[in-house]
Amino acid sequence: MTEEVFPMTQEGKEKLEKELEELKVVKRKEIVERIKIARSYGDLSENSEYEAAKDEQAFVEGQIAKLEKMIRYAEIINPEDYEDDVVSLGRKVKFIELPDGDEEEYSIVGKAEADPMEGKISNESPIAKALLGKHEGDEVTISTPGGDMQVRIVKVEELA
Repeated sequence: MTEEVFPMTQEGKEKLEKELEELKVVKRKEIVERIKIARSYGDLSENSEYEAAKDEQAFVEGQIAKLEKMIRYAEIINPEDYEDDVVSLGRKVKFIELPDGDEEEYSIVGKAEADPMEGKISNESPIAKALLGKHEGDEVTISTPGGDMQVRIVKVEELA
């Protein structure tokens, strides 16, 4: 069985490593302390603080396992492997919607570091899928849940 690969930037991997360290070093200790305090309240069968702490512990351990897997199978994106004007993983792309000219800009990253609120979209998103491999100046039709959108790529650059 082949393990899933998680494409990401070096910056994205470092961010995940920092988050993992925080969960292991800080969050785990906080939860263990909360469990210890909740146990001191007596009967565990009706102890909501104990149950909440155990639930949080299970969630954090799941997050730790998920992050460890993503880091272990990380594939660092090297934008230098692509031509300068080609939309690829690890690049920022600016396009205008046609015909109204609304401008949008996204960084295309692996799903492990996608954060649409920060303008980082997954290479698996409909927008990225439509743009990957295209060049500056290309007109592209992007199929979205809200309908098709026609765009022109105006700039492709490496992530800062």
